[in-house]
Amino acid sequence: MSHAILLVGHGSRVQEGNDQLLAFAKRVEARLGERYPVIETCFLELTTPTIAQGISACVERGATRVTLVPIILFGAGHSKIHIPHAIDNAREQYPGVEFSYGKPIGVHPKALEILMSRLEEAGLEIEAREGEARRDEAILIVGRGSSDPDANSDLFKVSRLLWERTPVKYVETCYIGVTDPNLEDGLRRCRALGAKRVYVLPYFLFTGVLIQRIEDYMEKFRVAFPEMEMRLAEYFGFHDALIELVEERAEEAAAGDVKMNCDHCQYRLGAMADHHHHDHDHHHDHEHHHDHDHHHDHEHHDHDHEHHDHEHVRLTKEAVK
Repeated sequence: MSHAILLVGHGSRVQEGNDQLLAFAKRVEARLGERYPVIETCFLELTTPTIAQGISACVERGATRVTLVPIILFGAGHSKIHIPHAIDNAREQYPGVEFSYGKPIGVHPKALEILMSRLEEAGLEIEAREGEARRDEAILIVGRGSSDPDANSDLFKVSRLLWERTPVKYVETCYIGVTDPNLEDGLRRCRALGAKRVYVLPYFLFTGVLIQRIEDYMEKFRVAFPEMEMRLAEYFGFHDALIELVEERAEEAAAGDVKMNCDHCQYRLGAMADHHHHDHDHHHDHEHHHDHDHHHDHEHHDHDHEHHDHEHVRLTKEAVK
């Protein structure tokens, strides 16, 4: 049985973003190629190959088993509806091929590891001195924004986990499109809380117009409030640790072990340490069959959001007081 991994990216209007995923796929192939002889890449929209074309490429290369791994930060309409629909179509087209489907990146220790490395690169001292109070600094994590409440709330969970791991006093959350609080709100809140320095941390996989938009907002805020230092960290990106996460997601899917997110569950981690089986009595629904209420506004999902300016560029002293 020839086992393929099909990496499913979102797709961007900015070709550089698409090229970054393709380059990442080469690194995945170098790492996992012996175990998965076929590794292909496809995109949900805005560019090609499509999911159907990606599946076809896997089958043409002799794959009898295809595991789709979404290279998407959080589960939303694409991962809950569009990719499963494409798999259903593929099962009809290729009845002799076995398909499995992994989770998005999600709230995962490896994702936190990547974010911590980005903050360190931006100059944040992660290690707190013994007995030292939390510093008057803030991390402002900036997501793309989604019309799916699950995806938006997951970013807040990431923020809390960052607070647990860093010595800063504040970790705030905002979005650059689709929903609120927006970037201006986030910067205002950091200032109101008394942060002397703010690390702005874009939670994006690839570059694009949104990075430039963040830089523009920050520059306007610097002019209005020079007393608050701001540093822009590198975006999440295709970090080496993401390859390990992809491998884990592929193995989960191949084993039929795709569950709801318990990656950070203290009960699960404690049980693993004690070599016990985790009965999951703490109210997680582990038989996750995509029975969400999918009332998504798909006219506003996670594009590069050139059309979501929000009219939030008026960063004057009067606007942000």
